[in-house]
Amino acid sequence: MSDFSNFWAIYVAAITIVSIAACLLLLILTGKSKGIMSSDNTTGHVWDGDLREMNNPLPRWWAWLFVITIVFAFVYLALYPGLGTYAGKLGWTSTGQHQAEVDKGNAEVAPLYAKFSAMKPEDVAKDAQAMAIGERLFMNNCAQCHGSDARGNKGFPNLTDNDWLGGGTPEIIKADITNGRIGIMPPMAAAVGTADDVKNLAQYVLSLSGSPHDSVQAALGKEKFAACAACHGIDGKGNQALGSANLTDNIWLHGYGEAAIIAMINGGKTNQMPAQADKLTEAQIHVLASYVWGLSNKSGIAAQ
Repeated sequence: MSDFSNFWAIYVAAITIVSIAACLLLLILTGKSKGIMSSDNTTGHVWDGDLREMNNPLPRWWAWLFVITIVFAFVYLALYPGLGTYAGKLGWTSTGQHQAEVDKGNAEVAPLYAKFSAMKPEDVAKDAQAMAIGERLFMNNCAQCHGSDARGNKGFPNLTDNDWLGGGTPEIIKADITNGRIGIMPPMAAAVGTADDVKNLAQYVLSLSGSPHDSVQAALGKEKFAACAACHGIDGKGNQALGSANLTDNIWLHGYGEAAIIAMINGGKTNQMPAQADKLTEAQIHVLASYVWGLSNKSGIAAQ
């Protein structure tokens, strides 16, 4: 509840305390009040013809159970968070407990990971046990975007094809997993020119990869590619230092065809891979990076 304003924190605390106190007051009042009853000590309610409700009070032990639960509620709220922004005397948080359990689990498997941390990524990628662990790490942390087979989807790179926007060495993969990655293509329509110029440029981009295109429009769009060459290179082969895509390899991360290319030129695109350093240990990242590297280097691993 750290995002509560002071008003709402006080409001929640007050409602909680008043509700518990009201339960205690209700219990006291109902225990003292006398119900209207008949001479035979029933309330007058009858069900199924002859089932009568008696007007007997709750057993005293049962009533005390209600009192105990109310006392427990006040003790709990004093020790644990529950009253607005009040953290409780014990300082317990679900985040803290989760982290403690994660740390405990990491400590238990640390000896196993220590073995792999001392190995080169290329050697880790050849270890069956390490790759089994890497696969589970991938399924739990990467498959949501890149797919369980690591072949990606529209907007999410295929990690098995050796086509890397920012480089595919183990060191770069490890850095990307650790720190995350942001890829930005700015809107370029203003720099290109008119709508027809954008369309001609899209045809030229299609021609770079040998895709079906209009050769006349592509020829007209070639000079407009100068606006793109600063990132993608004069030859359109991209620049891994900038993370710019190779436009000649017929791999389309954000959609194929004239319409998709025009949309990219007009609107640009920002893609983000979240950092995993706060979720995984350095040793886990080492194994995961080795696994990811191995996905696109299976032939090289087999040859070693």
